[in-house]
Amino acid sequence: MELEQLRLANMEITDMLLVLSGVTIVMLVLFILTLRWKKNAIASFGDPRLISALMPDVSSGRPILKFFLLLFAAWALVIGIANPQIGSKIEEVKREGVDLMIALDLSKSMLAEDIKPNRLERSKQAISKLIDKLKGDRIGLIVFGGEAFVQLPITTDYAAAKLFLSTVGTDIMPSPGTAIGDAIELGLTSFGKSDDLEEGVETNKAIIVITDGENHVDDAIEAAEAASDKGVVVHTIGMGLTKGGPIPIYRNGIQVGYRKDKEGNAIITKLNETMLQQIAAAGDGTYIRANNLQTGLSVLFTELNKMEKVKFGSKIFTDYEDRFQYFLALAIFFLILEFFVAEKKNKYLRKIKLFE
Repeated sequence: MELEQLRLANMEITDMLLVLSGVTIVMLVLFILTLRWKKNAIASFGDPRLISALMPDVSSGRPILKFFLLLFAAWALVIGIANPQIGSKIEEVKREGVDLMIALDLSKSMLAEDIKPNRLERSKQAISKLIDKLKGDRIGLIVFGGEAFVQLPITTDYAAAKLFLSTVGTDIMPSPGTAIGDAIELGLTSFGKSDDLEEGVETNKAIIVITDGENHVDDAIEAAEAASDKGVVVHTIGMGLTKGGPIPIYRNGIQVGYRKDKEGNAIITKLNETMLQQIAAAGDGTYIRANNLQTGLSVLFTELNKMEKVKFGSKIFTDYEDRFQYFLALAIFFLILEFFVAEKKNKYLRKIKLFE
């Protein structure tokens, strides 16, 4: 199927128009100032009419022509930098993969720095690396503390997944706690149904829970068993060390101390490894323990690759082809043409006197 669409790869059309307008105004101002400077310089030698008679080869029109050639070259260069692209065809691409819902713990204990730089940032780094390895799989993001929320519905847009991932933090959680069970239950209802799926075809599904398991508030094992009964595998990644670490307090991005109990002692948050192992076992998944050397990403990816890849849809997209080279060539043409246009009158054209 043929289709003609035009877009700019490197900037918005409005931005390009603003740049073109700015270039035009700057060049026009410089040209007018140059003409005024030349006029004043000639006037300093004497009567302008006498000076003009003494310099019959000087042309008043050729500088204007040279200016417009330079202006056209600048315009072509700006459009070339914007990289116009034309979509000339539409192709169908068959996709195969699995559905992944990542449940990320955003409780305050995830700020502990027993894993550098802290548990949450290390988790986000691991998720980002996982996204880089995906090919054709759909991915969604759930965040949870005392409650669970869908941060990103399941999608194949990996750039959007990374964008949403970069925005999450512990400050968006309205209530304390670690509701792993709620996150798993929400994940079960968040896979959705793709319009691209063939009738009667279901993708293989997995929920990846990334948490320290601290301050557990619900029956996550029961939720994992329910997920397994529905054919959804539940993997867990334990983010933290068994020896634990204090929970820092930040104000305006600056650490001002650590969370303390009623007796004034620093609260130490520890990885609840036993709980996460039980959740993974109940969900027919794998428990992976992260540390300062690795996050277990290779182990997790191996487990995901064992899942059968299902052909879940056809994605239609437009194949765009670059056209910047034509505008760069046009800019070079105008510059060469401007170089060969002299400011003096042509000796042959000077002899033509149409009005005598």
